[in-house]
Amino acid sequence: MEQVIPHGANSAGAGLSSSMSEWQQEGKWFSYGGHAIFSRMAGQGEPLILMHGFPTASWDWNRLWPLLARHYQVLVIDMLGFGFSDKPVNYNYSIDDQADLQQGWIEGLRLKRVHLLAHDYGCSVAQELLAREQEGSLRFSIASVCMLNGALFPEVHRPLLIQKLLCSPLGGLVSRGLSRKTFDHNFSRLFAPDRQPSKDELDQFWHLLTYNNGRGILHRLIRYMEERRCHRNRWVGALQAASQPKRLISGTADPVSGVAMAMRYRELIPSADVVSLRGVGHYPHFECPGDVYRAYRDFRKTGLKTT
Repeated sequence: MEQVIPHGANSAGAGLSSSMSEWQQEGKWFSYGGHAIFSRMAGQGEPLILMHGFPTASWDWNRLWPLLARHYQVLVIDMLGFGFSDKPVNYNYSIDDQADLQQGWIEGLRLKRVHLLAHDYGCSVAQELLAREQEGSLRFSIASVCMLNGALFPEVHRPLLIQKLLCSPLGGLVSRGLSRKTFDHNFSRLFAPDRQPSKDELDQFWHLLTYNNGRGILHRLIRYMEERRCHRNRWVGALQAASQPKRLISGTADPVSGVAMAMRYRELIPSADVVSLRGVGHYPHFECPGDVYRAYRDFRKTGLKTT
């Protein structure tokens, strides 16, 4: 099944954007392995766990947040090394460890049944959690999974040059030497041409990245790209075997995990449910939150009824 949503003239403005300071002030911290992890919760209803991408943080969801909080109990964290959470320098960052963090947090909250809405890096974490559920190692059930522009299949992922450099032996130098100009240029390429982030928005994304010396660990965080190749069979197999309702919401103007990723999803996932957002880049929930909200609400209304 596929739906195509054309470029919407008014969709980009849906959902009021929270300021960075408000986002931080309304959060709480908890400890994971002695490190402080930033979290936020809002709303009532069935728990919906949001998972952010690389190299950003939970603030990515701020435009979609008030829309989702009308209907669900929405929960999100800045994963270790991201946003307002701690960013230890000598740390073995991995998707497996981030999944441990998410699992421990959810189980610590004593949630028994959750829905997942994941983007980019968060999609890999969601895939690992699906694999764990299928192995019977979670103390909660995953009711549904919705994904936004993630590198679900490494064979069709098209990383930017800066990502390749961060993965190279020069990654440490590239990470520590990353300039604001280089960041703005490369980060803006991920957005559709007519949905470019403003200077103020780029300021806030840069603040999240550099907060607490975050710039110095990018080469460690980006090891996930190699993990995706190493664990490809486990994570793709988890998607293929998942019995839960699944939907991929894909921004078609994404240069790294857009059209080709959606095509591969249709090829490999049984009864693939794909919503294509035309004229939208790698951050659909930031570029057109109204369209993403409608696609997600439709998924929850129709997808769960068929199971």
